[in-house]
Amino acid sequence: MHPHFTELDWAPTRIGEISLRRRLDPTTRTEVYEVKLGDEYLMSSLFTVAEEELARLGLAAASDAPLDVVVGGLGLGYTARAALADDRVASLIVVEALAPVIDWHRRDLLPGAHSLTADPRTTLLEGDFFALVREGAGFDPADPDRRFDAVLVDIDHSPVNVLNPAHADLYTPAGLRRLGRFLRPGGVFGLWSDDPPDKAFLGSLRESFAAAAAEVVPFPNPLTGGTSANTVYVATVAD
Repeated sequence: MHPHFTELDWAPTRIGEISLRRRLDPTTRTEVYEVKLGDEYLMSSLFTVAEEELARLGLAAASDAPLDVVVGGLGLGYTARAALADDRVASLIVVEALAPVIDWHRRDLLPGAHSLTADPRTTLLEGDFFALVREGAGFDPADPDRRFDAVLVDIDHSPVNVLNPAHADLYTPAGLRRLGRFLRPGGVFGLWSDDPPDKAFLGSLRESFAAAAAEVVPFPNPLTGGTSANTVYVATVAD
């Protein structure tokens, strides 16, 4: 039996102290894994539907050819593992800025971590996703000009509620166009958001891509006994 609460790891990072915790949730009577940045909750294994839908909805909009995919933000690994569940995915690069998060997966501290790290299609890249886009370095150190079929991002809380002010420029038309240069014709940009659909951001997507839509993803919330929802944005490059 696990104790009711265990701090599995803690580490200082450039954006604050990050910790991984496991606890027994009294409502669901299940083990819950949580990540905190300082006193702020970043993610929980209680709520993973929208993270997985980010991969499903994003890849559903991609071409039927073998897919080269980038996931921005490793977190608890749900988006990355959902992407690998699509048999069309030939390669997956997961960009994560915080080395401790990558280490949690390599040490198998999280459920399902081994299925991600042991998959030969997976590359875990330590790097600042936003800087790689801004500076044009790309997501493949061996080929900075490499383009991809899908880039799926789950890092900030929303386009207007960012973890770091330096992230904000990605969500502008100029930043979105910079990201679009790393997509092949017909390629897809997918974004998770904790907020309801934002008309202004959707306008920026439509200004920068050939098409864009916002999908509201509802899911049961065992803590409230009701339903909560996240948003997945999906934008595509012209063929």
